[in-house]
Amino acid sequence: MDEVYIGKILEGDTEAFRYFLRKYQDMAFSLAMSVLKDEFAAEEAVQDAFMKSFGALASFSNHSSFKTWFYRIVLNEAFLRRKRQQKDFLEFCRDYDEELADEDLLDSKSLEEKTLLINEALKRLPDREAVVLRLFYLEEESIRSVSEITGWTEANIKVILHRASKNMLGVINKMMKHE
Repeated sequence: MDEVYIGKILEGDTEAFRYFLRKYQDMAFSLAMSVLKDEFAAEEAVQDAFMKSFGALASFSNHSSFKTWFYRIVLNEAFLRRKRQQKDFLEFCRDYDEELADEDLLDSKSLEEKTLLINEALKRLPDREAVVLRLFYLEEESIRSVSEITGWTEANIKVILHRASKNMLGVINKMMKHE
């Protein structure tokens, strides 16, 4: 379906770009939030990514899907903003040796509480880890697809995914201890 709308846009129907806005804005925002940890900055990064993708649509090749191409633009924009801001988002939870006190941490929580807790924990993870977890688990992308979107090797994705899963549990455990 993306190809149909790309064709319409390239033929001059700029209103057809609304299809991409509706289809990809939520996950694009989620990815940008994974890197920037700030709603305003994430919104700006997504807006810039949409503008860049619109401007570069004529050079889009079908070697990858529009989704993969666009998410890569989003991540590049988010990482660029992060560098410009020169903030250190890596101050959270890096204790890899922490033992979990309870493996069933989330069993007593409602779905809404679990969602809030997971989203807050993702904000506290290093950006690469949050991006990989969102793409792999929330967007249900394959390792290969995550590699294509991020530009990182599949081996690197697997290492980050393993580390991120462990760190995520550690962050959730710390958060629940402080409730």
